[in-house]
Amino acid sequence: MIPADFALFARLLKERSGLALGAEKSYLLESRLVPVARKHGLASVAELAAVLRTRLDAETVRDIVEAMTTNESFFFRDIKPFEQFRTIVLPYLLKARAQKRTIRIWSAACAAGQEPYSLAMLLADEEARLAGWHVDLVASDLSSEMIERARAGIYTQFEVQRGLPIRYLVRDFEPEGDHWNLKPAIRERVQFRTANLLEEPMGWGRFDVILCRNVLIYFERGTKTAVLERLARHLTPDGFLILGGAETTLGVTSKLEPLADQRGLYRLAAAAVGV
Repeated sequence: MIPADFALFARLLKERSGLALGAEKSYLLESRLVPVARKHGLASVAELAAVLRTRLDAETVRDIVEAMTTNESFFFRDIKPFEQFRTIVLPYLLKARAQKRTIRIWSAACAAGQEPYSLAMLLADEEARLAGWHVDLVASDLSSEMIERARAGIYTQFEVQRGLPIRYLVRDFEPEGDHWNLKPAIRERVQFRTANLLEEPMGWGRFDVILCRNVLIYFERGTKTAVLERLARHLTPDGFLILGGAETTLGVTSKLEPLADQRGLYRLAAAAVGV
């Protein structure tokens, strides 16, 4: 890929998804975009770049962005956040929301749905304590293709073998051929939406828990700040933000602060409450 074409695609991806690509990613970019070029009847990525220079067709742009931002995930990935949810976050909310009996959770950048479905399985474990409660579990991703996959709730043998405890496989899935289908009792707990973290999610309200894990690592600092402060605006005053283990708010925004001795768990800073 010639430098001018790389710069064109890199600029487009940063504007539309926040993804920051260095020149060393040129080979990865080209390999991901070859199928996009073929889908649109073009012989090469160079021809795809030429098309973009003449017109920014919405479908073509969407396919380019989705090709580069479709990230893999797996059930109960990095088990620590799910342990924190079960032992710290949920017990707190059950006390703090005892009058309203409503909890709202947002799993941002959910890929094929393994993260929100993992949360749904944990919530099913707590069915007795949550009797009479309404839990609003929303999951979003930039990729419409991933959202459709997530809604279907169908996973390969390989996917269910990655991190999923056998007791959940037995309780919450049904085998069909060489795939496993999530049962409706779990699948229907999650509302899936297509959303871009670079844009304000209008009308979504505030959430008691927001998970945005392993996404910020792909952004430059300015984009990280904008995304974190956008998430902070959608967090209840005593809510929780859960980031990936390699991500932090320190030095990025003053609106969120870490919980002592709890890696990856954050709350609104006192000065940000009420924003």
